[in-house]
Amino acid sequence: MTVQSGGSQQTKDETTELADGDFFYESLGEGRFRSTIHAQGAWNPHEQHMAPATGLLTHALESFHPRDDLRLARLSLDIHGIIHAGEIEVVTRMIRPGRTIELVEAEMIAQGRTAVVARGWRLKTSDTAEVAASEDEAVPGPDLMEPWEGMQVWPGGYIRSLEIRVGEEHRPGRGLTWLRNPYEMVSGAETSSLVRLLGMVDTANGVAPRVPPGPESWMFPNVDLQIHLHRTPVGQWLGVQTRQTFGADGVGLTSSVLHDVEGPFGRAEQILTVRPL
Repeated sequence: MTVQSGGSQQTKDETTELADGDFFYESLGEGRFRSTIHAQGAWNPHEQHMAPATGLLTHALESFHPRDDLRLARLSLDIHGIIHAGEIEVVTRMIRPGRTIELVEAEMIAQGRTAVVARGWRLKTSDTAEVAASEDEAVPGPDLMEPWEGMQVWPGGYIRSLEIRVGEEHRPGRGLTWLRNPYEMVSGAETSSLVRLLGMVDTANGVAPRVPPGPESWMFPNVDLQIHLHRTPVGQWLGVQTRQTFGADGVGLTSSVLHDVEGPFGRAEQILTVRPL
């Protein structure tokens, strides 16, 4: 069942002059939004970064027929093409209803075409404290890390919105990075910790790149983002403990353990298309 719809097409020229504000997206009502400069991508100035796009779609799924006894446990996002900046629409629907398990979907449409499709499994919660355990070790928190300017090699408004700190062993292809931003996801709506932190996960692909981005280097955009959550995250800081692999045939993989200030809460994977520029 569709509960959000609407939107209109917008030309590329219109998206080059992006609105500003203390939020990533301006709500236009009825499932329509307008991206601001803070959502601007790194590969092209007229597109959105996948990180805030993930946050907006998470917001849509979180708001769709919420139930106190279910929570989002897996978010799978497929990028169908360029995520044009400017006015967009989000259509949310139920794919698989159930008493203990639900599958919901949010589709982002830009300039009349599907840009991203997010599907989320919501699972029934219960008291499993007796057997709760994790094999992912805790890492030093952001208060123990130094501020880092290394992400300035990436252009775009989204990257400029971030406060970034890294550990001593951070290097190309591997490292621990903590991220925070000061903005709400949607104008006029309180941003939950789930939306805020998942809205930065896609940044993992650029925090420890194997090769520096640039016109005489390589590009390695991801075509998907898979997030698995063994607990609901809290706070404003996202820690990504990332490893990046480039294969020999044009395909790569960025893998991350996800942390908040209380410890590890999940994992993320991004498949990459690796190409020379």
